[in-house]
Amino acid sequence: MIEIDGSRGEGGGQIVRTAVALSAVTRTPVRISNIRAGRPKPGLSHQHVKAIEGLALISGSDIEGVRTGSDLITFRPAGVKGGGDYQIDIGTAGSITLLMQCLLPALVHADGAVSLEVRGGTDVNWSPTIDYLQEIALPAFGRFGVRSRLVCIRRGYYPRGGGRAVLEVEPSRLRRADIKIQEPGKVRGISHCSNLPEDVARRQAEAAVQTLINAGRKTFVEVALEKAPSTGSGITLWSGYKGSSALGARGVRAESVGRFAAEDMLAEIESKAAVDIHLADQLVPYLALAGGSYTTRSVSRHTRTNIETASRFLDVEIYVTKDDTFTDVFTIGADL
Repeated sequence: MIEIDGSRGEGGGQIVRTAVALSAVTRTPVRISNIRAGRPKPGLSHQHVKAIEGLALISGSDIEGVRTGSDLITFRPAGVKGGGDYQIDIGTAGSITLLMQCLLPALVHADGAVSLEVRGGTDVNWSPTIDYLQEIALPAFGRFGVRSRLVCIRRGYYPRGGGRAVLEVEPSRLRRADIKIQEPGKVRGISHCSNLPEDVARRQAEAAVQTLINAGRKTFVEVALEKAPSTGSGITLWSGYKGSSALGARGVRAESVGRFAAEDMLAEIESKAAVDIHLADQLVPYLALAGGSYTTRSVSRHTRTNIETASRFLDVEIYVTKDDTFTDVFTIGADL
């Protein structure tokens, strides 16, 4: 059994998600202690509990200690089951995208197609937005052989949630991927709001477009007015394997939300790296499983912690090297 100290490195929930995901795929039991020890509310959140329970269901795993607030769990996998339809209701505005990312490495190893419906938050802080997962992350995972399709049925914002999305996954044979930088194309995006004046989404979009156009970037942002159970707004931008997002908040002008997202997007597309700093983190499990390489402009503590966690389950050395040509480029890779 592998022992993981959940307080190491970044010390957040990603350690738990990566550890149980790779435990399920490799059929290696794992015990995780000191879960989120340094957080204001340590231990498992409701979202983590639902992710682990869902993964246990599809992987025939025995679990211990999986409850809200727990700082110690044991996960004993038996092997990923066949395909089928699964439904998970997080019950809060917990992140749908983080839950899906936790289950996806196991879902691709099922021997039949899987449909996973999740209810919760689609656009919430500290997690990829639903549009980021759909437009950036899943296509990048596809480079490693992941065959999936995501449909957002209804958005859900903090604190009420109520969002609903369906992830469809086909059995896949993972393969090596070496992701190279693409020529920057048009920046695309979507600006949305629910239960707010309709000009909120428009103003977010206009501010983002103007910021990017002023920097010489062709941009098109769709405006979407939602009828969701919860109130909120946000914007996601993307070009190739790079993206950014910003969420509305009480007291923050819509124009500021749009500019925040655009400025983050500019930092990414002006870099000579192939993927953005958040995707660099999310690709680590697939890199460990299949091998390959990609470049990013910065290696976050989150990414380094994910690398350390993945390396515990697989006989692979994931390397990080500084580019000699471009000052803002790091290569992350693994040779199997």
